Amino acid sequence: MKVKRITVNIATEDIGKAKQFYQDILNLEVLMDHGWIVTYGSAEQMDVQISFASEGGNSTRVPDLSIEVDEVDMAYDQLKTAGFVIEYELTNEPWGVRRFYVRDPFGRLVNILSHL
Repeated sequence: MKVKRITVNIATEDIGKAKQFYQDILNLEVLMDHGWIVTYGSAEQMDVQISFASEGGNSTRVPDLSIEVDEVDMAYDQLKTAGFVIEYELTNEPWGVRRFYVRDPFGRLVNILSHL
């Protein structure tokens, strides 16, 4: 058997709140919209990964979701300007990533990162 896709599902009563964070700022496309579920994604070929952690690294909380982007500084600036709560400031980590933590519209802790 081969795993073909892993999907994250976030329960919410207000699906529309995802648009600014995930589509407008992170540039994910709407792949499916049935009204009761909207799926955002990218045509970019991605690795399938699932992580289990006792901490988030550098003594941080384990994030609910990690998203790798090509322009982490741009994502940081756009999310901060849009008023999203930054939980961990933009940092170059010793294991080779530049990242920050932000709360999405549903209160999920999201690790946004780029590899150095």
